[in-house]
Amino acid sequence: MSMKKIVSLAAMVSLAPLALQAGQYVPGIEGVKSAVVPPPGVYYRGYAVHYDASNADGLPPDSSVKVDALAHRFIWVTETEVLGGNLGFEAILPMVRTDLDIGNGIVRDKQTGLGDLFVGSLIGWHGERWDAVAAAGIWNATGKSSEPADPGFGYTEVMLTLGGNVYLTEAKDVSLSLLSRYEIADKSSVNDELVVEWGLGKSYGLMDLGLVGYSRWDVDGGDAETHAAGVSAGYFWPQIMMGVDAGIYKEHSVREGFEGTKFRVALTKVF
Repeated sequence: MSMKKIVSLAAMVSLAPLALQAGQYVPGIEGVKSAVVPPPGVYYRGYAVHYDASNADGLPPDSSVKVDALAHRFIWVTETEVLGGNLGFEAILPMVRTDLDIGNGIVRDKQTGLGDLFVGSLIGWHGERWDAVAAAGIWNATGKSSEPADPGFGYTEVMLTLGGNVYLTEAKDVSLSLLSRYEIADKSSVNDELVVEWGLGKSYGLMDLGLVGYSRWDVDGGDAETHAAGVSAGYFWPQIMMGVDAGIYKEHSVREGFEGTKFRVALTKVF
């Protein structure tokens, strides 16, 4: 493998905030009921993520990466209705530390910093036994992107979202959700990417337990893809209007990228 290809692959897998992939969105951070937009109000979600991988397809042997990140997400769901759903706005700013080693020292880099800023809008719908979401936004090139392990990408990207959630019982204690993200970069050398997250959950009062997973594919000529499955658990405290959700994912069937384990904890605060 040529040095040029090694550096190119290193950049592709290391410049993504919180995860090593071509697109900027990080799959596996939402868990069960991922397609449910909350009622009108102001919300903060903090995502703490740890990713560790030592297996890589398409990279030299002895390649590894560790990523620790904290993403701050702010959501404002308004009373305004658009197409029958509530209009909302959101912003996400990740803080990322990446330790990358390609081929046991061929490319080695360790960086910490703020990633790219995302801003967007969304619409959330709610039925008797279903929920749906549609959204659009832009990842802005605000993060440093000159080194292989830097948290920024160096280009902007449009992200389109569509998802749904259904309750499989009349008691609404069993749910099935699908959340898709389609990412389009403004750089011709970067493939479009499709991400699909899924969750099958069971509610026990204020606690949610579930099976979760995600898949991601290059969709316009690239061969890269990743699949993962795992478990999650969450609890909400109405007295303080705060909830915590944790999940762990094991990646498998990976092409052209790292294959690892992802652990995340998400904290939600309602204002």
